[in-house]
Amino acid sequence: MAKLLNWFCLQMFSNNDEAVINKKLPKELLLRIFSFLDVVTLCRCAQVSRAWNVLALDGSNWQRIDLFDFQRDIEGRVVENISKRCGGFLRKLSLRGCQGVGDNALRTFAQNCRNIEVLNLNGCTKITDAEGCPLLEQLNISWCDQVTKDGIQALVRGCGGLKALFLKGCTQLEDEALKYIGAHCPELVTLNLQTCLQITDDGLITICRGCHKLQSLCASGCCNITDAILNALGQNCPRLRILEVARCSQLTDVGFTTLARNCHELEKMDLEECVQITDSTLIQLSIHCPRLQVLSLSHCELITDDGIRHLGNGACAHDRLEVIELDNCPLITDASLEHLKSCHSLERIELYDCQQITRAGIKRLRTHLPNIKVHAYFAPVTPPPSVGGSRQRFCRCCIIL
Repeated sequence: MAKLLNWFCLQMFSNNDEAVINKKLPKELLLRIFSFLDVVTLCRCAQVSRAWNVLALDGSNWQRIDLFDFQRDIEGRVVENISKRCGGFLRKLSLRGCQGVGDNALRTFAQNCRNIEVLNLNGCTKITDAEGCPLLEQLNISWCDQVTKDGIQALVRGCGGLKALFLKGCTQLEDEALKYIGAHCPELVTLNLQTCLQITDDGLITICRGCHKLQSLCASGCCNITDAILNALGQNCPRLRILEVARCSQLTDVGFTTLARNCHELEKMDLEECVQITDSTLIQLSIHCPRLQVLSLSHCELITDDGIRHLGNGACAHDRLEVIELDNCPLITDASLEHLKSCHSLERIELYDCQQITRAGIKRLRTHLPNIKVHAYFAPVTPPPSVGGSRQRFCRCCIIL
């Protein structure tokens, strides 16, 4: 195959339909070679000759398309042409950042590409509400802030097999939209609702009750949610692996206790600015969550060395825990680093603005974990005034150790 590809490349820009490559190789083999080419190269090949134009633009070569790396000012007519040409072949399409694509293009797309499985519309701000594509499994419409509950209702009724739905920054969505998802998407595995500020417990509880296969939930910035969500996840979603609830300041130890005792497959948790949690949450995680790999506790100012001690002695510590973030945890001292020295899989620790952490403590940690990346900040000693009465100089720096 390598020699064949080299020969093919030598013939790449022949302008003669009777070139040797066209005579020697059957069209089926040429088509197979074309299937390895990216969008840009396919378009170039389409300009070589009539024969190559037919081969390059064959729908079978356009099953997976990412226009972001090709051209970002794509107009709607381009998407319409792609959908008409590719038809049932197209399985994956990324239009992220294509702000010229609107509802009309998407409507034509939905009519022609019934076998689409993955569609990324991240940043396509002209798109509002749409429907179609019954086989769709993944949809990313993050930051499409014109999408409403009506669009979500039409989507989930026609695409009941959705497994991943990214709605980050869809600021018009309310609980009603989530109720549609919970009622029609039992196969849902991944849901991102970051910065959907209007969402409350009512909507998310419906998701938990209707989507028992849920493995990844991002609700960071959804500041209205409470422990009721953690209880619902614990009772209904035992397969949960990833939970991101940064800046959800109403969540407490009570909710995380229920979660930890029921969701034993948790691998990644972002609890940044969950300001009410204490060492009690870490104790429960250390006991019940042996697969925990990444844990963010930044700005959780009630966490102490005792909580880290339990985590360091927990089931996940020795061969699972890879990243722990403790930025702005003022009660953390060098003792916490001592508790973590037996975490042999630990790759990175964040310690910015942990005022009681010292260079000596980090050095001792490194004797046990020589490859660990430690990110910390140390306010340097202010130099004494120089002779001659010139003004005092201050040095501020951020040190990555």
